[in-house]
Amino acid sequence: MSSPEWSTRTFGNEDRLPRVPLPTLDDSCRRLLEWCAPLLTPDELAETEAAVAEFLAPASPAHGLQAALEEYDRSPGVRSWLDTFWPYRYLGRRDRIALNANFFFLFRESSLGQVERAAELAASAVDYKLRLDDELVPPVLLRGTPQSMVQHKYLFSATRIPGEVLDSVRTPYREGWEGPSRERHIVVFHQNTPFRMDVIAEDGRPYSPAQIADGLHAILKTGRFTDEPDVAAGHFTTKARAEWAASRAALLEAGNGDSLETIETALFCLCLDDFTPSNALEAGDRLLYGDNRWYDKAVSLIVFEDGTAGINVEHCELDGTTILGFTDALLSGSRLPRETADGVPGFESIEFTLTGTLREDARAAGAAYKAYADATATQTVSFDFGANRAKELGMSPDAFAQMAYQLAHRRAKGLTGATYESIATRQFQNGRTEAMRVVTPEVVRFADIMTDENASPDEKREAFRAAAAKHVARAKECQAGDAPEQHLWELQLIGKRRGDTETPALYTSPGWLKMRDDYLSTSSAPSVNIQYFGFGSTSPQCIGIAYVLLPDRWNIYLSTPKHVSAEMYRFADELARAVRELQDLLA
Repeated sequence: MSSPEWSTRTFGNEDRLPRVPLPTLDDSCRRLLEWCAPLLTPDELAETEAAVAEFLAPASPAHGLQAALEEYDRSPGVRSWLDTFWPYRYLGRRDRIALNANFFFLFRESSLGQVERAAELAASAVDYKLRLDDELVPPVLLRGTPQSMVQHKYLFSATRIPGEVLDSVRTPYREGWEGPSRERHIVVFHQNTPFRMDVIAEDGRPYSPAQIADGLHAILKTGRFTDEPDVAAGHFTTKARAEWAASRAALLEAGNGDSLETIETALFCLCLDDFTPSNALEAGDRLLYGDNRWYDKAVSLIVFEDGTAGINVEHCELDGTTILGFTDALLSGSRLPRETADGVPGFESIEFTLTGTLREDARAAGAAYKAYADATATQTVSFDFGANRAKELGMSPDAFAQMAYQLAHRRAKGLTGATYESIATRQFQNGRTEAMRVVTPEVVRFADIMTDENASPDEKREAFRAAAAKHVARAKECQAGDAPEQHLWELQLIGKRRGDTETPALYTSPGWLKMRDDYLSTSSAPSVNIQYFGFGSTSPQCIGIAYVLLPDRWNIYLSTPKHVSAEMYRFADELARAVRELQDLLA
């Protein structure tokens, strides 16, 4: 199909996209062994091979799980065999999402002050929302192939709702809330105090940036901010999910239904922070885990006192590629010409009635979250090296980056550990991401040779190129949906959902456990409109690596638990050394 035949309407191609291929049991088990083998001792590999053989045996329950998944994939209305996986993957996690799951982008710099920049961002977000409503946002094309735009339905008026066992998500475009949100308000947070503010008038006309700025100035001048920021309701959203569900039930019982309704249905949050970051690291840290937030909201635009700005995103229905497109639109400076509303946007404070128990609950949640954030170490690293230079050296930019991470990690920690990389699969219906595991035999050999004092430059160069070529090949497989982890994980989840009491040995095997126990968790967000991208680490020994690989620049935000921070700092030093060394090797 040639590209001119694709629809130009935002959601016009969704029914014509291919489906995510459902792997066979044999293929996923074969790939599992291939992917985990470089991380295992011979005994661990033998134990994993035995578990896989048992999983594939004719009498294994795996065949029934696979049959159930195949039946689900054929069911009416199901667009992907992953349609149930993703809600369990994100909404099923029971720990806090603040810092653990939400991610941030730090926007490029601006000369505007806080209120003016906030107003510009808000007006651009509203313009984007109105264009989405009319399906005027062009579908993304990647090398001529349209990408799924479904996630764009969940940018506005989307909120995660805590549950005792499983969270839910409240969004438009679903049964009971068909079509786009018709809400007209946002929630402005300042000094841990929420305000409802209209950004669209009753007749549907949006307010201009200048009018929104007038409304924000009016909010700041009220002086009606909480005298007790330690009991702000936003602290509840930092709790573990079941605990937050209990607090939310108590809030409703105390008569706070209207306040929760206002926040949960708002188009997005706009957070005005009383803080000026001294550098990009401080800005990133506040964007990732600052207070003055409602972390369940899908989109929170955050603007500091000096106009520095960014976004915090709730991850359950939004991936980085969708937010990149949204961010690029916000910062492009272009909006459709529209007739604007009259007057100044209306606003009102959002009040919460807290019982004594709820007050103590909020205070304890805020203190616990501060302690959790304080136990996290972060660092930014930036190189005068980018995708253009990597290509000049005959190297895939992402492969160069990933090999640099592997070499730095080997030198910093003395081992090669499990490494995750997110691979976008939006060319499929409801496509999101695939889990790629970076460590291959070629990667291990590359790290071995690069750390061998007796290896020649030619040997190092050959090992580097072989590892990079394997990386590119595996990434292409993942992009095509040929990867084992999410498939085998969903089979495990099907068993749990139907009440199976026995866990197949595969899921307790060294290969399954070690492959998924991250030492490095990596994800890329290439856009000239952002300076840094960041998220928290995923395990006690993990270094989170969020990187922005631009044509001429490479910016990285690192995070890890503070008790192992010395290893992260060593990794950063070794990464600088590796980048220089690998460039010289190819040059």
